[in-house]
Amino acid sequence: MSNPHILSQARPSPPQEGARIDLRLLQTTDVHANLLDYDYHSDRPVEHYGLVRTATLIRRARAEAANSLLFDNGDFLQGTPLSDIVTRRCRDWQSAHPVIAAMNALGYDAAGLGNHEFNFGLDALRAFLAQTAFPLTCGNALTHLGDDPAQDQHLLPPYLLLRRKLSDRTGIARDLTIGVLGLIPPQVAAWDHYHLAGRLWLRDILQTARHMVPRMRAAGADLVIVLAHSGIEQGPDRPGMENAALPLSRLPGVDAVLAGHTHQVYPPRPAHGPTDGAAPIVMAGFRGSHLGVLDLALTARDGRWQVTGTSSEARPVAAPDPAPPDPALSELLRPAHGATLRLIRHELGQTRRALHSYFALVGQSRALHLVSEAKRAAALEVLKGQTDPALPILSVSTSYKTGGRGGPQYYSDVAPGALFLRHAADLYPFPNVLCIARITGAELRDWLERSASVFQQITPGPMPQPLHTGEMPGHAFDVITGVTYEIDLSRPALYDAQGNRRATGPGRIRRLTHDGAPVTDAQPFLIVTNNYRANGGGPFRPLGKEQILHTGEVQVVDLLIRHLKAASPLDPVDAPNWRFAPLPGAEVIFDTGPGVRAYPEDIAALGATDLGDTDAGFARFSLRL
Repeated sequence: MSNPHILSQARPSPPQEGARIDLRLLQTTDVHANLLDYDYHSDRPVEHYGLVRTATLIRRARAEAANSLLFDNGDFLQGTPLSDIVTRRCRDWQSAHPVIAAMNALGYDAAGLGNHEFNFGLDALRAFLAQTAFPLTCGNALTHLGDDPAQDQHLLPPYLLLRRKLSDRTGIARDLTIGVLGLIPPQVAAWDHYHLAGRLWLRDILQTARHMVPRMRAAGADLVIVLAHSGIEQGPDRPGMENAALPLSRLPGVDAVLAGHTHQVYPPRPAHGPTDGAAPIVMAGFRGSHLGVLDLALTARDGRWQVTGTSSEARPVAAPDPAPPDPALSELLRPAHGATLRLIRHELGQTRRALHSYFALVGQSRALHLVSEAKRAAALEVLKGQTDPALPILSVSTSYKTGGRGGPQYYSDVAPGALFLRHAADLYPFPNVLCIARITGAELRDWLERSASVFQQITPGPMPQPLHTGEMPGHAFDVITGVTYEIDLSRPALYDAQGNRRATGPGRIRRLTHDGAPVTDAQPFLIVTNNYRANGGGPFRPLGKEQILHTGEVQVVDLLIRHLKAASPLDPVDAPNWRFAPLPGAEVIFDTGPGVRAYPEDIAALGATDLGDTDAGFARFSLRL
């Protein structure tokens, strides 16, 4: 096993009985390269997120506490065009990674990895992490998978032991050893199979923690903090959990869980504990929208430090008044910001019609179909002369910005006029590559059934019902072009948000046709998707290795850029290939961004009725099925 990071080999003496220490843990998570308070996709400043504003909360929270430690929970390297100036090797930027430079400047005590750190491959990841001035840990990312955890070899130190002198309540300095364990979803090995196959293996989160926590205690850890890039999921524990924060909090020996990955804010309001013997959990949203603050009251009892009180909260950047940006960090990032602006303002062409995602979850999205067209065009180039030309080619796309936890402004909205590189990055923000695979009609239907789980079951009645469950994020709703189909909301969803079968029966997908003929179970198709979805990302089944015909090297966003240039000026038509099956007497309500009101013709085409704004700032509409 790799050696843990230890600041001092000398073991402190046992604490004085009855001594009391207050320790504050500060957390950022899922920053996704949102360093500045700036939306590069819309090319305008914002006030409600950005690490430069979170930095102000960090400074204030540190000033309030005698003892504090700052951690990051992963997914810091990927997410905005600002990180693209490094990963794209922009000629205008030759300096260190701006995300790492910002984290170094803020003085993080330690950090864990997230799943998106692996999007660029292991060599790039190692090069980026070599620039850090703080230690990193990941207990379940392995360069060699042993027969049991004791024989594993790790990509990073599996845990850290941080020796700190902390002031007790009387002002006396006390020695504490703080154990820090980083963990990531085991699904990373599948999601980034393209980069990681044969190079990295992932152990189960809980199996790893059960092995590591006693080792950390035996090595001298007075406290154990888990940096879990893993969300909060209700229900029983099970092997291979992606979101395991709750069972981690119940493990003996764990004192605090800093969670992430699902972009939630937890606790939703300040909480005090301990509760039911479980360790406290905090999760600080995403994009630097919040600062996680977890206070531990420690008391020396029976020769060791024990947690005798906790309080936790996620402090928002935007409330009650927007936190101002940190001047020093803003100045440090000014050159990188300038290079990013020059990159995103590169013109690609023109569009005669708006491209937005406001109605992507109800059947209308020219933007989504444009991305599907770009993928299909790239696939046709790859497949020239290689396959039966009569074999139908389908294309999968999803809208990545559909509100949800991102808020009422979290939508793609490209007005008619000039198209810039920032618009392509908005429509396709992830560094995925193209995958082409063979599937059957039965597999196609199953894919669509999983996608349709985003919707509630609806029954006719006098009261309108919510359309979306809220359990599945909007980016899990795939639309497959090249076929037409209906979604029958009177039927229960066959799958839950994790892709587990939860119902029997015929399912929701009806009238699935290709070229006007019903799709049969054995009918062969080629399908164009990305490496994340092909390897089982979201609630979808991974495709078999024998099914995949091609995995590209060029990122999908670059294929989209190429398509936008070639097809300009764009005049995209409305061509919805799916709809809700008629359900007389049923009315649904759904929320979208208020920016949709700039497109009254799209509202009219959908037949939606504007009900005004919600308290959260979303525009609410009703729709008769």
